[in-house]
Amino acid sequence: MDDQRVICVVGPTATGKTKMGVALAKRFGGEVVSVDSMQIYRGMTVGTAAPTEEETEGVPHHMIAVADPRESWSVAKFTEQADLCVQDILRRGKRPVLVGGTGLYLDSLVSGRTFAPGHSSGETRKRLQAELAERGVEELYRELMEIDPVCAERLSLGDEKRILRALEVYRQTGETITEHDERTRALPPKYQAYYIGLTFLDRADLYDRIDRRVDAMVEKGLLREVEALLQRGLPEDATALQAIGYKQFLSVRRGEATTEEAVAEVKLRSRQYAKRQLTWLRRNEKIYWIKWEKQPNFPAGLQNATNFLTAQGLG
Repeated sequence: MDDQRVICVVGPTATGKTKMGVALAKRFGGEVVSVDSMQIYRGMTVGTAAPTEEETEGVPHHMIAVADPRESWSVAKFTEQADLCVQDILRRGKRPVLVGGTGLYLDSLVSGRTFAPGHSSGETRKRLQAELAERGVEELYRELMEIDPVCAERLSLGDEKRILRALEVYRQTGETITEHDERTRALPPKYQAYYIGLTFLDRADLYDRIDRRVDAMVEKGLLREVEALLQRGLPEDATALQAIGYKQFLSVRRGEATTEEAVAEVKLRSRQYAKRQLTWLRRNEKIYWIKWEKQPNFPAGLQNATNFLTAQGLG
């Protein structure tokens, strides 16, 4: 298959990525693949701003509501499943449009990065957990320092999860996690990606839009969504319930916070998350940025994005 070109719509939360993704999929004969670490979970539409049937405008969307919220998906599992969607779209002669704000997931999908074997419920990890309980983290850390000093120097004793992961990779493959990462980074990317980035000229306008989106989520029933997840038996410590919005409204349900306090906290955390997203995206020099003024001008933005992509040879 020669054509491995994909369109990526990126940007911080609340900048209109869903709408732009749908418009570009229509314009370039594509289908959307959501690249969002929380939209994968079923029953979490309101708090993740997952596109509604009306918002998709008939464009097929993939990787939305594909996982039970009891599950905790790794970036490796997401990449594997999303890649199957991308390959299927290309096989059918369509253009994949990757839309989302989870930078690590998108980078891994575009690069085709492979992840070292092993997972939290595997036998090697279980043995290491037992060793951790018996020998203590200091002894395991010393073992890692002998095997992979580069990795060990990046980690503190408190980072037990990554210490165990690094040891797991070595025990299963004979290759250190540092060697694995260097080898995979040296490979050419799997897909030829063209990036459209959305943001606001003035950070204050972005933050104002985030605040209004949070208010809209509350009006649409974010608290009811949290209650529905719990009523279906989702444990309160599930990864899905640690997401921004869900965690704060879980506190409301417990009686530990008022709705007003939760809303203020969600707005703050969402603004902080947007800042981190922008920091991540600025490292990618391939992004063609469309910067909104007070309000997004989608017709002009779509024309701008179309002109850029057409100039790159996408028809």
